Amino acid sequence: MRVLGIETSCDETGIAVYESGKGITAESVYSQLDTHAPFGGVVPELASRDHIRKTLPLVRQVLQQASLEVAHLDGIAYTEGPGLSGALLVGAGIGRSLAWALDVPAIGVHHMEAHLLAPLLDHPVPPFPFAVLLVSGGHTLLVLVTDFGRYEVLGESMDDAAGEAFDKVARLLQLGYPGGPRLAELATKGNPLRFAFPRPMQHHPSLDFSFSGLKTAVMLKARELSPLSEETRADLAASFELAIVDSLTGKCEQALDNTRASALLVSGGVAANLRLRERLSRLDTPVFFPPPHLCVDNGSMVAFTGHMRLVSGSRSPLKFRVRPRWSLSDLDPHRQSEEH
Repeated sequence: MRVLGIETSCDETGIAVYESGKGITAESVYSQLDTHAPFGGVVPELASRDHIRKTLPLVRQVLQQASLEVAHLDGIAYTEGPGLSGALLVGAGIGRSLAWALDVPAIGVHHMEAHLLAPLLDHPVPPFPFAVLLVSGGHTLLVLVTDFGRYEVLGESMDDAAGEAFDKVARLLQLGYPGGPRLAELATKGNPLRFAFPRPMQHHPSLDFSFSGLKTAVMLKARELSPLSEETRADLAASFELAIVDSLTGKCEQALDNTRASALLVSGGVAANLRLRERLSRLDTPVFFPPPHLCVDNGSMVAFTGHMRLVSGSRSPLKFRVRPRWSLSDLDPHRQSEEH
């Protein structure tokens, strides 16, 4: 079965083809970084317009890379949510229309499920149950996977997501956009032990996270030391990054002890952070990361997740919808609707 994946939840247009027995046969991602950089963040209307311009040309490009005609596709997967409503509508509208024209099934994919399963594109499936740490700009989740489609949220951020905290501190340090990767780069030049920032909820029995207090502590220290030298900015970045990594690692250890999970999968944009990878790789439990290009939003994870849903019999109706807010806890194990 050949499935085309379309990802348009935010500011990347991702297209890929996943084929049974072969895996990803072609993929491409267009980043809107240059479009949104002057504004210091994503402008939803501009994101939607860029998706309109780029989605179909990328579909043609990816099919050409895979040496396929559009008629060779057996299914279409698109991101149904969560995300920006206008951006989601572009991918869903194109994906559902293409499936109708080809008379093939379509499936709306949960963006977080796609991220959650992304490490499996590059690694064998570990025995169930396994745990997943999903860390991105909008989400920080610890999830127990007892089967495909069966997810128990063990913990989540009570305020800022980890990636969001990275971006806000980067803005505080005037690092520009996108902040997270630039802060991580600056942190490599700093002393992570210079500032003893808090590790919120580190000793709390729950598996929830909190990063707003940590962000505030960095802000107060930066104000105290202003104007900041380049060395101090690097030390602030490194000390902040270490506090985030300690917080994430501590909760992962706690989750693994509580659940006896067979492995830990790490996904989402923050999963590309080298310090986090190094620390989590020291755990006694096997840890799997996707390659860096699959940590960000991409069509490959949507195509893969859509393929798994379609082969299990799940279908989305002709009358499609998007869900800008959609909890992973509300995802049905096997959503199946009759075509109208």
